[in-house]
Amino acid sequence: MTYAHATAGNGFASSSTAETAQRLRRVQRLAWLLDAAFRVPGTRFRLGVDAIVGLLPVGGSVIMGMVSLYIVWEAWRMRLPTSVLGRMVANIVLETLVDTVPVAGDLFDAAFKANLRNVALMEQALGLRP
Repeated sequence: MTYAHATAGNGFASSSTAETAQRLRRVQRLAWLLDAAFRVPGTRFRLGVDAIVGLLPVGGSVIMGMVSLYIVWEAWRMRLPTSVLGRMVANIVLETLVDTVPVAGDLFDAAFKANLRNVALMEQALGLRP
């Protein structure tokens, strides 16, 4: 269930609720683009722009790590707990550091999907996931 579904139909959604739903939809789309936009032909495995740009030595990992921090910034703007923000940053740092290792880091990056994990943490903190 998305945040929009959870707040739909109540007829009196506040502007902050609507703004939070809009932010959540935006980061959901970004995380999908970064981590799962493309299917590997002949498999069910998906990867995103993050894994592709991460193939560039060191610089690609750093650039994508900075893009991933946008999701954390939106979570901060939604006033999610510091513990959630810390876990989100830890996911990004782990993925970025491991991604600097040639080949193995790229495989880890494609499998770990820190951005989708971070969106799941956001949804859980907002009470949209168990």
